[in-house]
Formats: sequence, structure tokens, C-alpha cells
Amino acid sequence: MSDKASINLDGTSYDLPVIVGTENEKAVDISKLRDLSGFITLDPGYKNTGATKSAITFLDGETGILRYRGYPIEQLAEKSTFLEVAYLLIYGELPKKEVLEKFRADIKKQMMIHEDMKNFFAGFPSKSHPMGQLSCLVGALSAFYPESLNPNLTDEEEDQTIINLLAKMPTIVSWIQKKSLGHPVVYPKNNLGYIDNFLNMLFGEVNDEKTFDPVVIDAMHKLLILHADHEQNCSTSTVRIVGSSNANLYASVASGINALWGPLHGGANQAVIEMLEAIKNDGGDAEKYLAKAKDKNDPFRLMGFGHRVYKNFDPRAKIIKKACDDILEKLGVQDPVLDIAKKLEAAALNDQYFIDRKLYPNVDFYSGIIYRALGFKADMFTVLFALGRLPGWIAQWKEMRENKEPIGRPRQVYVGHTERNYVEFSNR
Repeated sequence: MSDKASINLDGTSYDLPVIVGTENEKAVDISKLRDLSGFITLDPGYKNTGATKSAITFLDGETGILRYRGYPIEQLAEKSTFLEVAYLLIYGELPKKEVLEKFRADIKKQMMIHEDMKNFFAGFPSKSHPMGQLSCLVGALSAFYPESLNPNLTDEEEDQTIINLLAKMPTIVSWIQKKSLGHPVVYPKNNLGYIDNFLNMLFGEVNDEKTFDPVVIDAMHKLLILHADHEQNCSTSTVRIVGSSNANLYASVASGINALWGPLHGGANQAVIEMLEAIKNDGGDAEKYLAKAKDKNDPFRLMGFGHRVYKNFDPRAKIIKKACDDILEKLGVQDPVLDIAKKLEAAALNDQYFIDRKLYPNVDFYSGIIYRALGFKADMFTVLFALGRLPGWIAQWKEMRENKEPIGRPRQVYVGHTERNYVEFSNR
């Protein structure tokens, strides 16, 4: 294949470099196009535009492949832990045993958060959304750690900021849930691991440390691993473009949280449960809603089925389906909403209509069911997504800095008025 592509503009031909990635992805490098020709490209939503060269995550939607740093997601979900995957994403390689043990110990030591952060909760309205609280609290960490504002951090200082954020995020998330229930917060304990600590802070009580079934702990590891990174999506690109201004890590991740909050991005698993609730409140007739989903004239949409990127199947859904089945069996949850979910799942996996259209249950469908079964409120689902995506955001921010990428500054094609003169009030 030629290492150049030619484009003819206004009768002049321009040769542009062709870039080929390690997985044979091909791109035309247009970074010099405007300087050479005066033209820019227009690509609303950046569907065909590569904003960076990244070595973190490879995704092939046509064949259902997802790899972190080259490792298949199936292997990581089966054999690894969330913090090991976090290290892999951020630093590029699987850690040796002693390195991972130090990483875990460093995080455990930093899980406590400043007592003054409790004051934020007093100022939040009682019905404020957990994602708004999370964005505020993560951004506020830069006020408690002002040294992070330095755009020229040493490697050691950058590592400490990364450790701080990984350590404090589960504590912040758990406090958001506790405050929403009017319960006293539970502090992290040095004798518990990352996931055990997180679950205890969420569901334990001040006077009662809880223990959790290994099936529950394993499912939480898998859920967080499966959400840890997903290439250049809306929130990840937001983290990178905010970070490109030399914004600190806390501010950059807070921007990603806000992007994830949107119902077209991170709110899909919450939408699944809201759909199931609506079906239950309408009598619980799953067949009726399956018929509505097939009717092209009916506006009803099945939430949690199919995926915009994965055209054949979502590799994460296969993994999390088993964890979902294990959780429901182990906990013996009796919930009419989850009964409806199982009916929809069975139809989608066996009905030719859904099979032909690749409308399989996706990771949002199964994660929503698991979170519901564990006792989370629906408005906490996206917060849990953010906790899982945190290592990916950190890795992308770090890579952007290491690559010394320029500040993000998209162009536009102006379609407004041409020059016109100011009109006095009397003549308007």
C-alpha cells in the first residue's frame, strides 16, 4: 500500500501521509492540510477523525475485540484484579508481584479523605444527582492537593497524584451513597482490600463491618475491569482535551465525569432499569414490549440491547452475563423487575428478529441488573461506571502529557452572517 494519499483541491494535488497502526488500522494524516491548502475537514461528532495515536486500548467493533495494552479483555476479566488492570492501563505493563503489592499498599494508605470534604455534602440539595456531587468532589481534590496544579510535575509527583485519585475515588463514591440515605459515613479500613473496602464503606455500618460473598467481590472486580477503558469515547476524549490545556488530573477527570453523566454515554445502565420499572408499572407484560420493540411505527426502544461500536457482539457482555447469573443465583433475589429482565434477555438471545439485527443484551443491560440486585439505587449506576473508568481516564491523561500533545483546538466552518453594520434602536 502507498504511504501517501492524494487529494485534489481547487485544481492542486496534495500528498498526505498515510499512518498504519500496529493492528493495521489506516489513517490519512491531515495535520498539515490547512497550512498547505487553506482547507480544513468537516466531521461532526469526529466519527471518522483520529485525534491521537494511542498505545492503551485496541477495539475492533466488527469482530468484537477489546484489548488493554494488548491483553484480551476475556483473559483480564478471568485472571486479573481491578487494581492490577489499573496498573497495566496506566503504566503499560503487568506489574511484578512486589510492584503490585506496593501499588496496593500505597493506595490503601491514601483512601482516607480530608474531613473538610464533609462540608460539601451539607451544601448539596437533598435531591442533587450523585454524578453532580462526584464531579464537584473530584474537582475539589485539587484544592486539598494544590501541588497537583503544577503543570510540570516530576514523575514521582505525578505518581502520587495518580495514587491519591485511585485511592480516594471509592471513598468519595461510598460517601455519596451514604449521605443520600442519611446514614453516617463508614471510613476505609487498613485490613481490607480495595473492593472489600469499597463494599464495606457502601453497605457496612459504623458499628458493623460487613463481609461479602466471594461471588459478589468477583463480580465487582469484573464490572470495574470491563469498564476500565474503551478507547477514544466521549468522556475519554474530554479528559484528553481538557488535560491538553495543562489542567491538573483532578480537573481533567472531573470533566470526564461530566461527559459520562450524559444519558447518551454513561447513563445507559440506569436507563435499562428505568425501562424495566416502566414495564413493571404497566403490568409487567414483557411480550407486549417485545412486540412494541419490533413495531417500526412504535417509538418504544429496548434499552441495553445492541451497541453502536460492536456490530456482532460485545465481548464484555459475554463475561458479565455469567457474573450476573452467578449473582442472582447466589443472592436469591426476588424482584419482579429482574424477572422481566430475564424474559427480555431470553427473547433477545433466541428470537430471530433480534438475532438478525444483532440486538443482543450488552454490558449496560447486565451491569444494571447486577447493581440492582446488589441494592444500588439507579442514580448511582453511572457513578459506579465512573469508578471503573477512572484508570482509563488517568492512563489517557498521562499518555497525552508524555506525548507532549498540543492543546486541543478544533476548527469550524462558519455559516453565520457576513459582516454587517450595527443598527440603532430606532431603525430595528
